[in-house]
Amino acid sequence: MMTMDQPELHSNISQVRERLSNAAKRANRPASDIRLIAVSKTKPFEAIRYAFAAGITDFGENYVAEGVEKRRLCSDLDITWHFLGPVQSNKTRHIAENFDWIHSVDRLKTASRLNAQRPVDKAPLNVCLQVNIPYEETKSGLTTTSELVELASAIQQLERLSLRGIMAIPPPCADPHLQREQFKLIASLLNTDGLPNHVDELSMGMSGDMEAAIAEGSTMVRIGTDIFGARYT
Repeated sequence: MMTMDQPELHSNISQVRERLSNAAKRANRPASDIRLIAVSKTKPFEAIRYAFAAGITDFGENYVAEGVEKRRLCSDLDITWHFLGPVQSNKTRHIAENFDWIHSVDRLKTASRLNAQRPVDKAPLNVCLQVNIPYEETKSGLTTTSELVELASAIQQLERLSLRGIMAIPPPCADPHLQREQFKLIASLLNTDGLPNHVDELSMGMSGDMEAAIAEGSTMVRIGTDIFGARYT
């Protein structure tokens, strides 16, 4: 098993922050406008503590039970928790009770359950709508702008949810130019007629395409491998 010590993790975070800052500078954007989410799925909670000590405050989890347990073990830390994975109906209560953001809503049934199960003593759950544009058969998400507007309009009526933006995972691509074309298409969805003006967050960009995503307006990048390492478990 590969291990990673605290100095190595801090070095990785410094390198990612430098990449983010340089990409923002090239795009004439303040780096502070881009939220760095450390994707900590399958990583031990100690790694989250190391990353938090290096200044990371946003963490993303794909598996509900794992994320809930890590939140419990890190309850003394002021962390913003993001749920990034597919949503199963029998897990919505745990998401509603334990996370601050969910990036993967693509059905009204899911949104309605989250709304009903969000505790009244917590702030509304921040929601990004997952789109599958450009379309990939193996991925979840809304596939048309009409679906996007319809779901956005319905969520606007749910008082325990706060609709914030769009999330997408475009097809893997090594060509920076093609990466930008994909992200440009996704970013253009924010200008869809009928979508509320305050829906302005773009959750897009990962370790291999962060720069292209930032160039096209990403406000949240989800970085796992380049922070924690591909085999660090």
